[in-house]
Amino acid sequence: MATTAVDTRGSLDTGHRRVILASSLGTVFEWYDFYLYGSLAALIGKHFFSGLNETSQFIFALLAFAAGFAVRPFGAIVFGRLGDMIGRKYTFLITIIIMGLSTFLVGVLPNYSTIGVAAPVILITLRLLQGLALGGEYGGAATYVAEHAPQGKRGLYTSFIQITATFGLFLSLLVILGLRLWLGTEAFDEWGWRIPFGISLLLLIVSVYIRLQLSESPVFQQMKAEGKQSKAPLTEAFGQWKNLKLVILALLGATAGQAVVWYTGQFYALYFLTQSLKIDGTTANLLIAAGLAIGTPFFVLFGWLSDRIGRKTIVLAGCLLAALTYFPIFKGLTHFGNPAIEAAAATSPVKVIADPNGCSFQFDPVGKAKFTSSCDVAKSALAKKGIPYTNVAAEPGSIAEIKIGDRSISSFEGSSLDGKAFADQNKAFGAQLTGALKEAGYPEKADPAKSNYPMLIVLLAILVLYVTMVYGPIAAWLVEMFPTRIRYTSMSLPYHIGNGWFGGFVPTIGFMLVAWKGDIYYGLWYPIIVAVATFFIGLLFLRETKDVDIRY
Repeated sequence: MATTAVDTRGSLDTGHRRVILASSLGTVFEWYDFYLYGSLAALIGKHFFSGLNETSQFIFALLAFAAGFAVRPFGAIVFGRLGDMIGRKYTFLITIIIMGLSTFLVGVLPNYSTIGVAAPVILITLRLLQGLALGGEYGGAATYVAEHAPQGKRGLYTSFIQITATFGLFLSLLVILGLRLWLGTEAFDEWGWRIPFGISLLLLIVSVYIRLQLSESPVFQQMKAEGKQSKAPLTEAFGQWKNLKLVILALLGATAGQAVVWYTGQFYALYFLTQSLKIDGTTANLLIAAGLAIGTPFFVLFGWLSDRIGRKTIVLAGCLLAALTYFPIFKGLTHFGNPAIEAAAATSPVKVIADPNGCSFQFDPVGKAKFTSSCDVAKSALAKKGIPYTNVAAEPGSIAEIKIGDRSISSFEGSSLDGKAFADQNKAFGAQLTGALKEAGYPEKADPAKSNYPMLIVLLAILVLYVTMVYGPIAAWLVEMFPTRIRYTSMSLPYHIGNGWFGGFVPTIGFMLVAWKGDIYYGLWYPIIVAVATFFIGLLFLRETKDVDIRY
């Protein structure tokens, strides 16, 4: 089926609409598949990593989620090369098939209690396949749409691709919430969580059908007709310093900051609401969905605006604004989401007074480590309850204690105790701690009657607004940086290193930092530092590209 040629007026004619719709819908479904895991990470941790302790379950589930991001650059290399050699259309047909089948298999995979350690191994393997597929998807869709777009409209046209990630997340949240309400929380947590993964098979069929209707990019067809295709895209893209330098600058001066802002605004915020503020999971998902609904139109607005004032200005402004305001915004989430935590922390701050040499970094990926020192016992108890605390150094060899306001509770040294004795003493210690925290006003869960949902939605919408600033124009900016013959390969790698490594690890690194320091806001330092670095590198070393001719 022939695609309508690009006209000189740049109107969004029938051919353009078809290209954008087909590329966007397929990508929405692919992001839906990818985000299901992220939205259900805590639940998946209980099913597939139940052999680990409670803290490690959640962190390791996040690591399995991040594993899909970790391999995205490799998918970018593999599928980027194919896209530059055989074409954009057929390459992203392959990626969507891999993604859809991998997601479906997650939904039918037996859990840890059924097949033991094979369950998390297979799960991570499927996550890796998802990541590889997504590594080839985005570059293909963005390049395909940009190469159909008329001059002066690329920011607007590719902004519709940028919406797909948020729509995919939005769709996954709606499906999850609908099933929770329909089945009930208990049934959904037991087996209903598998249904959203099963739905992906239907979405796969629809997506493949849609993409089969498309024709190849006109810019690629012209290049192929003229015999100007690259015979070795990888060598040209990464073996020549002139292009490799631009790839590195695109990563550090554009996509790294864009990625951490994106994942902080959409994923870290969700985990912060549920894990740190103890807001009910259904409520937290609804709040995130509301923020996304408000912010999503701004993807197109900032894409359109980037055609007029430039991509660089908007992306870097989004990075800077996010870095400057994350701390007050997340403190605002605490104030309006669970004010009891804020009040208790102000009137009865919690301190762990312990010998630093007796404190471990409590992350146990294989479930074999024993955290039995008095410091570890104290910090583990507080981490499980989501209680913020500060660390105070004590005399070497002393027994750790938890100070809640003016009250002190001594921990115990469990290294010399057998399993039963340790469990009994730990239970007694936990009961004593629970009572003390309750007296000090620390809630076990957020009280819905005290949560200010309208203000939470406003703050979450602001986080999404930053996402739209950095993400709306990024596809056009990346496409315009590189020549046609190696565009798919060149733009895909910095995008997926940025989003796969810098962005994908935001929740994991953030909550590991929180568990280490006890400060529920400490994890924000990671995205802030990366965003600031991107602002200065992009400002100094990257050029504006909105007026370049991408045919060459």
